[in-house]
Amino acid sequence: MRRAVRLSVFGLAALACLASPVLAEDLQFSVYGGYQTAPHSGVDLSDGTHFTAGWEGKSFGSPPYYGARVTWWLEDLGHPNLGLSIDYTHDKVYADDKTLAASGWSHFEFTDGLNLLTANALYRFPQDGGRWTPYLGAGVGVNIPHVEVTRPSGTTFDYEFGGVTLQAQAGVDFRVSDHWSTFVEYKGTYSKVDVPIDSGDRLKTDIFTNAVNLGVSFHW
Repeated sequence: MRRAVRLSVFGLAALACLASPVLAEDLQFSVYGGYQTAPHSGVDLSDGTHFTAGWEGKSFGSPPYYGARVTWWLEDLGHPNLGLSIDYTHDKVYADDKTLAASGWSHFEFTDGLNLLTANALYRFPQDGGRWTPYLGAGVGVNIPHVEVTRPSGTTFDYEFGGVTLQAQAGVDFRVSDHWSTFVEYKGTYSKVDVPIDSGDRLKTDIFTNAVNLGVSFHW
């Protein structure tokens, strides 16, 4: 599971390369990084424990926050401003010191990623004669968090299937050349996480993230 998650971004790149001969000039591959945060969320355990977690994003700490996506613009189908994308995002959250003190846990993180994989619809708004193109998008997918919990009853350190993720984004793309562009965007996600931990318990929490991304795209 660990290797599959780590290779997600390379899988998207391979998919772009394979599809490019068929979808020439309709396809783009993008990579991005940025600054990601997450507000507090309630944590519920199946043993009846409840507490509120304060989350830190630490976007530039190892492993960093990053993402990649492949987008198909439906030009050949007569809808040049409508696109479909597959997006992988390596979101991450760390429980802060106050949360650890209140819970009695020594370690609580999803830092080898919340690992979000979503399918999205995008719409762009070309400007006549301009290089700037605003766009909006929304989608749905799944999260596969790396669950890291250390508490008096035991330790959990593994990838698990978490549940459903929703995503929304808004940004602007700047065309540098025929094949290259850069972009800046806001991305918000909601992930419903329900995972097993030690001693046969389950952990549930709803995690919202907010990110400002900077990225680069290659267009076929």
